[in-house]
Amino acid sequence: MSDFLPTLTDNWDLFLEAFVNTILLFVVSGLFALIVGTLLGAFRVAPVPALRWFGAGYVNLLRNTPLTLVFFFVAFGFPYLEINFSFTTFAIIALSSYTAAFVCEAVRSGINTVPAGQAEAARAVGLTFFQTLRFVILPQAFRAVVPPLASILIALLKNTTIAAGFSVAEAGSIRANLSELGYPALAGLIWVVIGFLILVLPLSAAQRNLERRWSVAR
Repeated sequence: MSDFLPTLTDNWDLFLEAFVNTILLFVVSGLFALIVGTLLGAFRVAPVPALRWFGAGYVNLLRNTPLTLVFFFVAFGFPYLEINFSFTTFAIIALSSYTAAFVCEAVRSGINTVPAGQAEAARAVGLTFFQTLRFVILPQAFRAVVPPLASILIALLKNTTIAAGFSVAEAGSIRANLSELGYPALAGLIWVVIGFLILVLPLSAAQRNLERRWSVAR
């Protein structure tokens, strides 16, 4: 393991570019997944049957499809439909679409923890369904689902490595690049693991902090 430290120091630019791209994929995909997943969660409890069916169909389809197949469909199916973006954009679409299904179910479970009487009281004072969700239900629902949402986002961060198989230069591609340069694969993998730990541990700490603060607020 004499090459352990040089594997990092000699290829610092490679590691930096890869992890910057990983963070970019994570942040953008996570933002879209939270927005779309919250909207789908609202659909799942909406009084309109068509919205409930759409939300349920989306969740059942995406949650039961391997992420790699979602990547294949987006990366090769979209160009067939003459929808052309960069591979990074395709990766963001695949990651956010897939993760949104899990966010939806987490949000729906949080909505179900809010007492039904609060929604009835909101409707009694004239709020519409979506106003009730926005001002009454969702603020309480998100407090209840911090742990599962944090776990979903951590899983998203690790799932970004699949993008390496679709010509996206992120952390999952580091090992292959190092092997081409003649550096030991094991050392490269260990540094990648350390890099992911540096990214994941602050997310876990933020989750615990939010749980403590919001549990006191409740």
